[in-house]
Amino acid sequence: MRHFISVHDVTNIDALVSKALSYKGDPLKDKKLGANKRIGCLFLNPSMRTRLSTQIAAQNLGMDVIVFNVGSEGWALEFEEEAIMSGNTVEHVKDAAPIMGKYFDILAIRTFPSLKNREDDYSELFIKQFVKYAGIPVVSLESATLHPLQSLTDVMTITEEIQKSKVKRQASKVKIVLTWAPHVKPLPQCVANSFAQWINAWKQTEFVITHPEDYELSKEFTDGATITRDQDEALRNADFVYVKNWSTYNDYGKIYCNDPEWMLTKDKLSITNNAKVMHCLPVRRNVELSDEILDSPSSLVTEEAGNRVWAAQAVLTEILNG
Repeated sequence: MRHFISVHDVTNIDALVSKALSYKGDPLKDKKLGANKRIGCLFLNPSMRTRLSTQIAAQNLGMDVIVFNVGSEGWALEFEEEAIMSGNTVEHVKDAAPIMGKYFDILAIRTFPSLKNREDDYSELFIKQFVKYAGIPVVSLESATLHPLQSLTDVMTITEEIQKSKVKRQASKVKIVLTWAPHVKPLPQCVANSFAQWINAWKQTEFVITHPEDYELSKEFTDGATITRDQDEALRNADFVYVKNWSTYNDYGKIYCNDPEWMLTKDKLSITNNAKVMHCLPVRRNVELSDEILDSPSSLVTEEAGNRVWAAQAVLTEILNG
């Protein structure tokens, strides 16, 4: 593995998940693999779980970790080619990124969409420019459209639950549902896009996406899934329910509907196959998900967040070995 930007960088999802699960059982078994190697973690927007889990994963492999908050600690970067830099940007990425390539062995970057211009956001200019100019492996800690480390973690968590025999299948394939949830502000499509991309690529499940009218995601990521606006229909006999808000894709970055009826409740889970509930966190309690679910045995959110370490460790191992 050279870079880790999307599921397309992974040749075998199950093998990568197995590696992550093996690290969960023995976190320090490769503690010398990253000796004398350094990872730079650049954050263009805030983070908690992604930042901490990546640091721990790298340290478990013996790597040195340097974290740099670009917005608050560094110069404003310019990403456009042939830009006339007479505005607020101070340094061009084509000058900064090669220096990062001299300082680090791996560069991990977290960016965020503006939610103002879909064409700009979906071009993934920021992370592509780092890949182009850094000259070293780049790991996405979330980009404008995708969050691959979260999605690898999600597949790992689902696999782990199945292996624990906590999911008793009623059909030949496990049923996974991605359901839209209300939120107080417009959120990116990154997590939903990425989850759909990975579950479709995994090809081991029945996958259903449910959302209100006008909340369609890009077909680039959802092709292969069944899509319905009937949440009850989607939830029936589900084994896993992934809850996430996202803003509109077509009329980009808007909130049209914030119907509280879309919040997942214990009553709605009654028609599932005792489904386990997932969310990437942070979560707005009693807006996206009810307390009665988050604090119940149905919730996997804490286990899911904990697994972020092992997913990141598996990816870094693949890059170091590559």
